[in-house]
Amino acid sequence: MLTDPRIEGRIWLRQGRALGFAEYGDPAGLPIFWFHGTPGGRRQIPQAARAGSQARGIRLIALERPGTGASTPHLYPSLLGFADDVEEVVDQLGIDRFGLIGLSGGGPYVLACAHRLADRVFAAAVLGGVAPASGADAIAGGLVGSALSFAPVLSAASAPLGILLWTLVRSLEPLSSQIFDAFIRVMPEGDQAVFKRPEIKAMFIDDLLRASRRQLRAPMLDAVQLTRSWGFSLREIRVPIRFWHGDADNLVPLAHAQHMAAMVPGATLRVRPGEGHIGNLAAAEEVLDELVSLWQTAGGDAHSKRRGSRS
Repeated sequence: MLTDPRIEGRIWLRQGRALGFAEYGDPAGLPIFWFHGTPGGRRQIPQAARAGSQARGIRLIALERPGTGASTPHLYPSLLGFADDVEEVVDQLGIDRFGLIGLSGGGPYVLACAHRLADRVFAAAVLGGVAPASGADAIAGGLVGSALSFAPVLSAASAPLGILLWTLVRSLEPLSSQIFDAFIRVMPEGDQAVFKRPEIKAMFIDDLLRASRRQLRAPMLDAVQLTRSWGFSLREIRVPIRFWHGDADNLVPLAHAQHMAAMVPGATLRVRPGEGHIGNLAAAEEVLDELVSLWQTAGGDAHSKRRGSRS
């Protein structure tokens, strides 16, 4: 059984674009934003994190990227453009300081926010995160690295390709359970164990079908965005960053996490033996506990350093 969001909808930005969101946990708790993977949306949060946020006094906010769910399609000049949108969102929600969690393709957006909003982000976690594929911080290989040669095509054709992907996903909806089962059979053993849990399967299917209800351009936009220069150096980040990564990841190699953790000042990396790309979801409660601990270590009070809350 999945815990439904406490509230969900869209937040309108000054430029007239919208970002979809969903909230879980304690509405008066410590604000932590969750950035989904690619593809994904505002419900791509495991049950352990949904229930765990309530138990830990966390206001867990999932924010959809442009082109998925309720978010307007948009391509930023760099990842820092998304961080500017996040700052507008937290201002609207009455939040002062907050933490961040990013899964897979959501990891680079977490790092961009940690760089741009260092005075407001108290700590961040990256789970199986994608590494830079361009610029001085780049590392070769991985799924995004493989997309480098296709980036110009993806950029020019993101709209029609998004429509094609959306049509395919919607047409296969009646077979979603069987397709999911077939997909996990090609994943590493550690991922298979996680995916076979009924609540994880239910979460992924529910999220993808909801996120693709109106559109599904985000995977194409992410592919373009992540192959470009990110607009900042990992060496410039001054926010505590914690990386989690499986050593059997066949989509984003462990070497990518090691590369990023070595570049971000003060970062740590926790390697999950036998886990693949999605196995990090099994560490959801550990991740929440780490962020709460970092908030407390920094002298934070979840009820005194925020401007208020919106419900």
